[in-house]
Amino acid sequence: MRAPVVFSIGALSGLIAVAAGAFGAHALRARLDPGALATFETAARYQMYHALGLIAAAWALQRWPGGWSTWAARLFVAGTLLFSGSLYLLALSGTRWLGGITPLGGAAFLGGWLCLALAPRAGWSG
Repeated sequence: MRAPVVFSIGALSGLIAVAAGAFGAHALRARLDPGALATFETAARYQMYHALGLIAAAWALQRWPGGWSTWAARLFVAGTLLFSGSLYLLALSGTRWLGGITPLGGAAFLGGWLCLALAPRAGWSG
C-alpha cells in the first residue's frame, strides 16, 4: 500500500466515524435502546481511533516503506470493517451472531498496533 492511499483511507474513515457518531447521537437516540446505542457509539469511537492509526501508518510508510508499515495499514482497515462494521450492524439490526465477528476485528486492531510498533525495525520488506 502506498502512503497517500493509506492517508486518504484514514481521513475518509475519520469522516465516516464523525458522521456515524452524529447520526447515532441525533437520529438514533430515539430509535435504539440504550444498549444498542452504546454499541453504535463504541463502533464510531473505535473507528475514529483507527482512522488516526491509519494516518500514523501512512506516516510510517513514508519513513519505513513496506513490511510492517504495510501490514499495520492492512490490519487497521480489516479491523475497522470487522470490528466497527459488525457493531454498527449489530446495533441497527439486533442480529446477535454479528457479535461473534467483533473479536476478529479487535484482533486485527491489536495486530495493526503491533506491526506499527515494529515498523522501525529494518530487515523485513514483505
